[in-house]
Formats: sequence, structure tokens, C-alpha cells
Amino acid sequence: MVPSLKYVIFFFIILFQSQIGISFSSQDSHHPLNSLTPLELSEVGSIVKSHCNGNVSFHYVGLDEPNKSHILRWISNPHSAPPRRVLVLARIHGATHEIIVDLSRSSVVSDRLYQGNGYPLLNIEEQVAASSLATSYPPFVASIEKRGLKMEELVCMSFSVGWFGEEKSRRMVRVMCYYLDGTVNMYMRPVEGITVAVDLDRMEIIGFRDRVVVPVPKAQGTDYTGSTPSDADDEDKDAPLCHFTFDGHVLRWGGWEMHVSFDMRAGLVISMASIYDGERDEQRIVMYRGFLSELFIPYMDLTEEWYYRTFFDSGELGFGVSAVPLVPLKDCPKNAVFVDAYFTSGDGMPARTSNAFCIFEKHAGDVMWRHTEFGILGKTITEVRPESSLVVRMVSAVGNYDYIVDWEFKQTGIIRVTVGMTGLLEVKGSVYTHKDQMHEEVYGTILAENTIGVNHDHFLIFNLDLDVDGEENSLIKTDLKTSRVSRDVSLRRSYWRAESEAAKTESDARIRLGSGATMVSVVNPSKKTKIGNNVGYKLVPGSVAGALLSDDDYAQIRGAFTKYNVWVTPYNKTEKWAGGLCTDRSHGDDSLATWTKRDREIENKDIVLWYTLGFHHVPCQEDFPIMPTLTESFELRPSNFFEHNPTLYKQEMGMKIHADSNFSVQ
Repeated sequence: MVPSLKYVIFFFIILFQSQIGISFSSQDSHHPLNSLTPLELSEVGSIVKSHCNGNVSFHYVGLDEPNKSHILRWISNPHSAPPRRVLVLARIHGATHEIIVDLSRSSVVSDRLYQGNGYPLLNIEEQVAASSLATSYPPFVASIEKRGLKMEELVCMSFSVGWFGEEKSRRMVRVMCYYLDGTVNMYMRPVEGITVAVDLDRMEIIGFRDRVVVPVPKAQGTDYTGSTPSDADDEDKDAPLCHFTFDGHVLRWGGWEMHVSFDMRAGLVISMASIYDGERDEQRIVMYRGFLSELFIPYMDLTEEWYYRTFFDSGELGFGVSAVPLVPLKDCPKNAVFVDAYFTSGDGMPARTSNAFCIFEKHAGDVMWRHTEFGILGKTITEVRPESSLVVRMVSAVGNYDYIVDWEFKQTGIIRVTVGMTGLLEVKGSVYTHKDQMHEEVYGTILAENTIGVNHDHFLIFNLDLDVDGEENSLIKTDLKTSRVSRDVSLRRSYWRAESEAAKTESDARIRLGSGATMVSVVNPSKKTKIGNNVGYKLVPGSVAGALLSDDDYAQIRGAFTKYNVWVTPYNKTEKWAGGLCTDRSHGDDSLATWTKRDREIENKDIVLWYTLGFHHVPCQEDFPIMPTLTESFELRPSNFFEHNPTLYKQEMGMKIHADSNFSVQ
């Protein structure tokens, strides 16, 4: 590129960024919680391979986060940066190793064998290799030919197999195949009745059974491509200007300031979220860290080819690894800024997902607050404030389902987390073509000829490390109770009142929501408003679906965190994953439910709130052949955090420009 042309292009980039409220900076960003860069991932891979003499399979590479105390010390003294360390979960000679790499020293500082039950994430390479084994296995090929199917139209995938009481279990998957031949919607055309088991460490088939021949559902009516209006790709509607600054990690908008990063298991991670208080003229911390810890999807079919389908999408496959490139103007609006993400592949080399998440200012036509007053004689007073918010979005396509996860920040101080579930059902092939033919348990709904949508659950548990105006917080449970009124007090016969108490230990904080009588908030006992209320944030739940499986069901033992909607633990940087560090084939003995059996003190401590958002999914015909988005959400909402409605500080909060807000998109 000639220099003059380069400078012209650079000028227009600057102009474009200034138009959407984002500016450049030549300063480098060195936040200790920054995502691992491609260079760092490459260096980690080289260091570990050298340490292990090259014989290693990588399954997780993520930031070994410094203790919170070290991060807070760095905030007050940027010259005291903690060491940049990386946690690697690797398989070496048939064993799982937990390896810590210190990037500042370019060396392995710790390497220990994982002694617990379970295995780390399945990497993509071994899943592909296991599926390929099946398609070249002669008995499998014979079974496909027996069904009159063409091998070249098969698409095979590897499935985790769960745990069902075995004292020792090998690292394995089962391979399930689908049929194309006239459609791209392979999930609607399962090849039922065949089970292929593959040992991942030895990479060999250890089991095969062709139990029953079931008709493959028809291709007709399953295609979902080509349904977009022809002019959608050319959409060029005016989009509102954005007013946020972003340097690739630190994001500021409307008084909010936060750190955004990516993890190959969790996906999007929001850290150090604080909001500007105009009355106090200070930035106040709300949440130290928030991320999706686990997804548990148990299917309700008991047949041989289905009973084991009790998936942990984050701990077995990686929610971040499954992130997909977002499509401009479709996944995100015109005013969105896109950010790439990087992770480590099975061979230790860095891999990239372009447009892994997007950031945009949302103007949906909602009302932030309003009032029309007719009560003043001769006057009509109307005040309306339109709602605008900032959204950070990621989409993860874990096999057949697409999960749209939004972290939305509002000027009122509300954090709203929304999960949209769409994509393709995992259906079962069947002999039935009409509901009237069915006289047995089919574990679901007939959606089309030879097609059963199997009943299942989706449980998404979020790790929410709230630091409401500081680290020492308490969980407050508020019950609304009906009280009777005597005749000599009032003509009323009853009223309800709020009774609140602080949870003292972890067992006090296990809460099932749904009755409408329990409210949950996190307060700072040492901070009060001017009129004496403890400052806090309350959880406003969305779906409160809970587990329906029995406690002794092996799937439920592993997913016991679904028994309650709310849990609280004291801060411990190692307790990140609700299903345990090594979730594949785990026994449920390293999980949120197990940790809380210690019943540790949580009152006026540095605590973490865990919230489970649940869906019970009974499929219906409208879910076929592709499912319209099903959406649920929850809010973290200020509760006596401010002295009054914070949006009344319009000048200070609405468009506050920080003196150090000269950031760039990288």
C-alpha cells in the first residue's frame, strides 16, 4: 500500500470512529484480566509442548486469574501488576494435567496430575477423529447400506456419554449420525438405532450395536435456508449514533464502566462493572465479575440411544469455543462494533473466531420512565424519558442449539441478562406418522412424520460476583407474609408485610423461587443511604424453573446446582465452574452443590451469587424445522443503591465524558 493511500484510509477510519463516539488512543492496555492474545496463546502452547516433549493434547487454556486482592491492589497502584499466568488442562499419556504457565517468566511453574473424577473439555480435533472412525468401520457401513442410505450423505457427530454410577469410567464418546440428501437440516433426519462407542485416548471403537431399524424422517419441509427477504442484506437504515468508548477490553457508556473479556469455556466475561453516581461524584462498583458458568441439558428419553444425553455444554464442549461469527445487520444492528476472540485448539495453536461478540447502543422504543399529571388545576404536565441501553452480545452454537446471550446495561443502574434460545431441535426418528398411532411412551411430541421432538431441559447457571459498593456484602432474603387485622385496628381484614433476614451460612442461601413470596438482594451492611437504608442490588428473576429429576438420578447428581435457583458462596477464585473443573464424565463431587456442603459463613463477607435460569422444553410443531427464539432474562436492579432515581443526574450521568476516556477499538 502506498503511504499516501494508507494515510487517507486511516483518516476515514478516524472520522468513522468519531461519528459513532469511539476514539483512538496510542496507549497500550495492560489490564490483568485482559483476554489472552494470539501471541500469548502461541507462547503458552510452545512452552507446554517443550515441557512435555511434544506429546500433549490441549483441552483448556485460560487466564489463571489473580486473586481479587491482587487486582484491587493493582487498581490503586498500577505498577504492582500481578504475574500474568495461564491455566492449561492437558492430556499427557492418558492422564489429565493442571499446568500453570507464568508468561512473565516464560516457564511452567506448576504441573500436577488431576486427581478428581471426570475429564476436561473435549477438543474439536478428537471429536472429528472419533466421528471419522465410525464412518470407516465396516459393521457401521453395513448398517447404513442395510437402511438403503448413502454414506456420502451422512454427517456424524460425537456425543458425551455422562456418568451412570461407574466407579471408574474411560474417556469416551458415542457417535450419532444424521442424513442430508435433499436438505441442510441434518438434525431433522437422525439415523436411529445405531450405537458406536469410541475410546478417545486410544482413538478406537470399543462398542458397536445396531439395535433397531427406524425410518429416517423425510427431507421435505425441513429446509430453513432462503427464507430471508431478498433486500435484507442490503438494509441500510439510519442507526442511532453510539456514545461509548472501548479499547478492546475496557468499555464505558452512560456512566457505566466495565472490563470485557473472552474465555474458551465461559465465553463472554464481564468484570469490574461500576456506575457513576452523580450525587456522590464517584464511580461505584457493582459487580466484580459475571459470566455463564454452566449449561445443563438433560433429555428425557430412556431408550438405549438416548438415555445418556445429559449434556453440560460449557464443561464438556466449551461455550466460548462454540461462539460463532456474528452477522452484521442481522445478529447485530448497524451501529454495532465487533470484536474477535481467540482460543487454543487441540494441538496448542491459537484459533480465531471473528466477530465473536458485538457491542451496540440499543434504542428499542421503550420508555425509561414517564408520568402525565392532570391533578393540578389548569395544568397538564407530561414528562417522558426514552430508554437507551448498551448491549454486549455473543452467540454460541452448541451443536443444534444457538444461544444468544446479552449483557445489557441501563442508565437506571440495571444490569439485564437475556438468553435467547433458537436453532434446531434434537429430534428422534420414529415409526409413527400420526399421533393416533402412538400407544406407548415416546418421551416427546410428534412434530412431523417419523419425527419426535424429545422433552428436555435447559439450565443456565450464572456466576455473579457482586461487590455492591465494596467487597463485604450480605444476602438478604425477604418474605412477603400475610397478616390478619383485628377489628379495632382497621376496617381491613388483612395486609402483607415484608420480613427480611440475612443469610448467615451457605445453607441459608439455597433458595427455590417461584412462590412470589421470596425476594433476594445483596447489600453492603457497612454502607447506608442518607436516610439509613443499606445500599444494595436485588435479583429480579425471570424463569424460575427448577429440576424435576429425582436427587438420586445420576444426571441430577452431576447437575445438582439446578435444585435451587439461588446459591451463595464465599469468594474463592478456584470455584468458577458449577459443574466442576473437569465436567466430562464427572461424578458430581466437585460442584457448586458439593462446595456448599461446607456451610461456610457468608454474612458480611466477599460473596458470589449464583443464579440458575431454567427452561422446561416440551417441543411443539412451531419449533419445526427451526425454532423461533425463546427468550428469558433476569435483572440485577439497584435497591437503595442511589439516593433517588439516578437518571435525574442527566448532565453528570447521561453522557459523562471521563478525562481518561481516549480509547480505541482494537
